[in-house]
Amino acid sequence: MDITVYQLLKSMINNVAIIVMLAFILTKIPIFNRLLLKHRQVGLKGKLILALIFGLFGILATYNGFPVKGAIANARVIGVIAGGLVGGPIVGIGAGIIAGAHRYAIDIGGFTALACGLATVVEGFIGGYAHDKAAVKPVKASFAFKVGVVAELTQMAMILLIARPFADSLELVKIIIIPMTLMNSLGIALFVMVIQNIYGEREKTASKQAQMVLKIADQTLPFFRHGLNNYSAAEATKIIHKHTQAVAVAITDKDKIIGFEGAGRDHHKPGMPIRTRMAKEVIKTGTSKVAGRKMDIHCGHKSCRLNSAIMVPLKNRDRSIGSLVIFSDQSNGISSIEVELATGLAQLFSTQIELSNIEKQKQDLARAELNALQAQINPHFLFNALNTIVSYIRIKPDVARELLIHLGDFFRKNLDQAQQMVTLQTEIKHVKSYIAIEKARFGDKLDIRYDINQAQSYMVPSLILQPLVENSVKHGLLPKKAGGEIRVSSKIKDNNLFIKIWDNGVGMDTSMHQQRKTESGIGLVNVDDRLKNLYGEGYSLSIDSEKGKFTEISMLIPLQSSRRLKHG
Repeated sequence: MDITVYQLLKSMINNVAIIVMLAFILTKIPIFNRLLLKHRQVGLKGKLILALIFGLFGILATYNGFPVKGAIANARVIGVIAGGLVGGPIVGIGAGIIAGAHRYAIDIGGFTALACGLATVVEGFIGGYAHDKAAVKPVKASFAFKVGVVAELTQMAMILLIARPFADSLELVKIIIIPMTLMNSLGIALFVMVIQNIYGEREKTASKQAQMVLKIADQTLPFFRHGLNNYSAAEATKIIHKHTQAVAVAITDKDKIIGFEGAGRDHHKPGMPIRTRMAKEVIKTGTSKVAGRKMDIHCGHKSCRLNSAIMVPLKNRDRSIGSLVIFSDQSNGISSIEVELATGLAQLFSTQIELSNIEKQKQDLARAELNALQAQINPHFLFNALNTIVSYIRIKPDVARELLIHLGDFFRKNLDQAQQMVTLQTEIKHVKSYIAIEKARFGDKLDIRYDINQAQSYMVPSLILQPLVENSVKHGLLPKKAGGEIRVSSKIKDNNLFIKIWDNGVGMDTSMHQQRKTESGIGLVNVDDRLKNLYGEGYSLSIDSEKGKFTEISMLIPLQSSRRLKHG
C-alpha cells in the first residue's frame, strides 16, 4: 500500500515526540548533566560516552521508523545532530558513526542502507562543525532548526547520488523530503531546547549561589578584617548557616574548632580539638575533601545528625591556617553545588584573611618607621641647642626660657608614640619649635613663612613635616652664606591635601634628586617610605629643584583618608 505524505508526517510527529520525551528524561539524570555541562573538561573519554548516548538515540529512532518504499523514514538525525551541536565534532561524528553503522548493518544490501548510513555520519559532522562555528553558545533552538534543514537536505542529496536505481531514489525523496526535513529539524530544535534547560537551570543556580556568596562575603568582611580568630569564626559560621541550607557549619584553625553553628552545636563546641582524620589531612595537604559517611566525620555522639561534609582549607599565602566545613544530614549528601559553595567561600575568606594580615603588616611597618623617626635624636642638634640656651641665660634669660620650652615641646613630640595621625596645625607647631631653636643659633639666616589656614584641621601622619623643614635648613639655607627663606604651604587639590615645603637655598641638579633623597638622612627617606606605605606608590615625595635657585618638596595626602581619620 502506498503511504501518503500526511501519514508519513503523522508517523514522524510520533517519532519525534518519543525522542524529545526521552531527551527530557535523560536531562534529569545527574551524570548526564555533569557530562554535558563540562564536556570541554571531561576529555576524550567523556566525549566518547556522550557520543555513545546520542548514538543510541539515533539507533532507537531507526527502530521506531516507518518503512517507505524499501527505506526507513525516521528521526535518527535528531540525536546525532543534537550531539554535535551541544558536544562538538567528536560527539557528533562519534554519534553519527554509531547510528550510521547500525543503520547499514540492519539492512545490508538494502536500497538506501549505504546512503543513509553515510549520510548519518555526515550529519554528525555537520552538527559538530556548526557547534564550532556558532556565534552564541550554547546554541539556540532557531540555529539548531536551520542546521537540521541543511543536514536533512544533505541526506536527500546523498540518497539521490548513491541509492540505485535512481528512479526509485527520486520517488522516495519526493515522499520523505518535506515530512523528514520539517519534523526532524523541529525535533532537533526541541531536543536542543530541552538540553538548554540544563544550562538555564545551571545558570539560575549559579546566579543564586553567586548572590548568596557575595551576601555572605559582604557580611563576614568586617569580622575577617581582624584575621582568623574565635570571634570572626563564630560570627562567620552564624552568617553562613543563616544564608545556606547547610545543617551545620564549622571553622577550625590548625588544631581546634573555633566556630560552629547548627545541628550538633551541643557537642561540637569551639575549643574542642579536631578529631576528624580527614580534616587534619585537609589542613596538612591544603586540598579539599568530601566526607561521604558518618564514620568519616568521627563523631561518636548517638544523636548527631552530621552524616557527610565538605572540608576546604583556609589559606594565608598558600599556607593552610584552618578549614571551613559545611555539613549535610544525609549520607553522601554533598553535591557539586555544596562543593562549589564551600570552595568559593573558603577562597573569599582566605583572601580577606590575607588582606587583613597585609594591612596589619603595613600598620606595623608604619609604626616601626614612626618609632625609628622618633628615636632619631641627633646628639649634635641637642648639644648645639643646649649651648645656645646656655649662651642666652646670662644676657637674655627670657629668651633662654622660651627656648627651653620649645626644646621640651620638640622632644616631647618626638617621643610621643600615642598618636600616628595629628592635625596639620599640630604638625606645624612642632616645626615652629624646631625653627625657634635653629633661629636662635643662626638668626636672620633663617626666615620661614606658613600658609596653611585652609587645611590646618586636616589629619596628617605624625612627624611628616619637621624632617622636611630640617632638610631645607641643613641642605638648602645653611650652606648659603646669606641664608634664605622657607615657605610651608598647603591647599586642597583634586581630592588630596597638597603640602609643599619650598626654600630658596643652594638647590641641586635634577640628576641629584634621588641621591639627595637618600643622602639627606633617615628623616627624608623615612617620610617618603611612610607615605608610600600608608597611601601607595603614587603618594611618594616629589622633589623639584634648580641648582643655585630653589628646592621644592611636595606631597599628597588623600583627602578622604584625611577626613576619615579626622572624624575618627
